[in-house]
Amino acid sequence: MTPPDPPAIAVLSVAGSHRDVGRQIGEATAGVLRRETAIDAFDARLPDGRSRAEQLALAARYRDATRRAVPWIVDEIDGAAEGAGVDPLALFARSVEEIWGESSMAHAGHGGSRGTEGRCSDLVAVPPLTANGHAWVAHNNDLRPATESDVVAVEWRVPGEPVVFSLGIGPWISVGWNDAGLSLTGNELTPNDERIGVPRLLMVREQLTATSLEQAVELALRPDRASSYNTVYVSRDGRALDIEGSATDAEISVPDGRGALAHTNHYVCERMLRYEGDPAYARLSGVRYARAAELLAAAAPGTVDGTWLQAALSDHATEPALCRHDPAGDGSKTVFWCVADVTAGEIAFGRGNPCRSMTQTYRFGPG
Repeated sequence: MTPPDPPAIAVLSVAGSHRDVGRQIGEATAGVLRRETAIDAFDARLPDGRSRAEQLALAARYRDATRRAVPWIVDEIDGAAEGAGVDPLALFARSVEEIWGESSMAHAGHGGSRGTEGRCSDLVAVPPLTANGHAWVAHNNDLRPATESDVVAVEWRVPGEPVVFSLGIGPWISVGWNDAGLSLTGNELTPNDERIGVPRLLMVREQLTATSLEQAVELALRPDRASSYNTVYVSRDGRALDIEGSATDAEISVPDGRGALAHTNHYVCERMLRYEGDPAYARLSGVRYARAAELLAAAAPGTVDGTWLQAALSDHATEPALCRHDPAGDGSKTVFWCVADVTAGEIAFGRGNPCRSMTQTYRFGPG
């Protein structure tokens, strides 16, 4: 008997000041945020040798750095804490991946060995590879199976800023787009030069306020960052680039001459290899990277569209696969996917695996 498709992802529409939108998200996702900050769950994830008090004190240093640099981000997290009825410092601490020594909340799951987990896979296609001359991006997001039910879509409306549509958990954004024509996806890395600064997870929210590709890059490379993801940007004018970052360095790549770009969860650029903090996992990530690149290389010019990209995300040819399944429920699986026509401002997405999922659609209105 074929199991039913996973249920649709709830779409929240929030509006108002940064504090207001944070509060609304906190109210809507209170169960998740209470679970993440509960004393027993919080303490169970503490790095060896570190007490709860020490962890909160360390988080406060990141919070102070963020308050100095981007105060409204702290306002949003505080608003979410207020809406969920949780301790704001504990919630901020759960927003700082750099202090947990574990896979990320929005990008990779919680705790334990990464083992053969898939995490995030990105495929980008721009002209001349695409069928309609548009710029496209596709993304699979892999987390612990238990988190699949936590995924939420949010439409953010803050006066004076672009409208943002995002997918993630609670206030933590995995991927997003805005009505200025910017797409932001990407992959968690394991940089070995992390430091006190603005947490990489919260930097994603700031980057989605950018009104140009150039501004987004500047925000991604802010000198006071604590660390960095590999960030994939696509703009509706057809440009795309990939930033492999660490806390102290970065390398920017662009699609090849055919219009193809792929990335997974390890450093690929030669100058960034010295920042790889998990060589064993890099080899596993390399399996998915090679398969994504192979699929793009096999596509004929002028053929890639949303249907092609969803089929690529549904690929099971390797282990770990681009489309990650975990029947035992104790590892990692694809908990959501998305395929975006960035030129048109249209995003197709769904909960669970792209090979078996209800397709939902979000479209930005006229500019």
